[in-house]
Amino acid sequence: MTTAPSSSIAGGPEGPGATDLGRGLIGAGIAVSAWSTGTILAKYIDMDGLAIGAYRFGIFAVFIVLWMRARGTPFTLRVMRASAWGGLALGLDIALFFTAVKETSIVNATMIGALQPIVVGLVAARFFGERIRLKDAAWSLIALVGVFVIVAAPAAQEVTSLRGDLLATAAMFSWSAYFIASKQSKEALTPTEFTAGTSWWAAIICTPIGFGFGQDMSFPSITNLALILLMAVSSGVIGHALMNWSLVRIPLWVGSTFTLLIPVFAALMAWVFLGESLNPTQGLAMAVVIGSLAAIVHNQAQTADP
Repeated sequence: MTTAPSSSIAGGPEGPGATDLGRGLIGAGIAVSAWSTGTILAKYIDMDGLAIGAYRFGIFAVFIVLWMRARGTPFTLRVMRASAWGGLALGLDIALFFTAVKETSIVNATMIGALQPIVVGLVAARFFGERIRLKDAAWSLIALVGVFVIVAAPAAQEVTSLRGDLLATAAMFSWSAYFIASKQSKEALTPTEFTAGTSWWAAIICTPIGFGFGQDMSFPSITNLALILLMAVSSGVIGHALMNWSLVRIPLWVGSTFTLLIPVFAALMAWVFLGESLNPTQGLAMAVVIGSLAAIVHNQAQTADP
């Protein structure tokens, strides 16, 4: 990550205006909150992971294409071609992560995934000309440490493996590539088109991989289907669509850093809805993560203020 004076951050002649930036920050916050619900809903769905991914993205893709058609925007092969890299990255992330957690601990997989903002931050600085002030980089690292504490605090001795950790690392890079592709897509696609295209690609990729791993890919039961529909609305319509919309308006590294809120919100919802334990150390770490990201948002808002 490179550092720069505050005048180099968004808000200059080429950066987003204060209104657009504010909307983007709010949108990213809502998006990661919606993504957090996916973890809770998955607990109630009695299906294999790749089957959930295939049906979730397939249903969401149909929904968003119908919505586009109702608004007079056709879904064409051009959209599929232009969204291919983002869709491949998203589909591989799902496949790799669900495979990784079968071979290593969820703690390891989650911690490795939390390194995504560092990768995206380096790419954003190198290829998108985004400059991260030293204090914002410091707050990001503090938030990252907080996520590690949240995930590791309740962990027992779980089975881990180098192969599983490598798969989780590959999933992290795929997730990073999806964010980068979303930022780049504004040159050729609207956020809605990119979301629709990547959803189709994710469903297409998860289906054969699920069969290849011997997972049950049969059509879900009524209960499972209802939960998948709810997941498609929360994680898809609210999560993916809103984050892709926000990334056009905020720096790429900020949107990526917001994903550190996912373990926080997921742990809180698991405590409220699933009765999972939450110890004081985790509670303190959650406050640290939220406070660090609030500081970044405050700094961004100050920079964009005319």
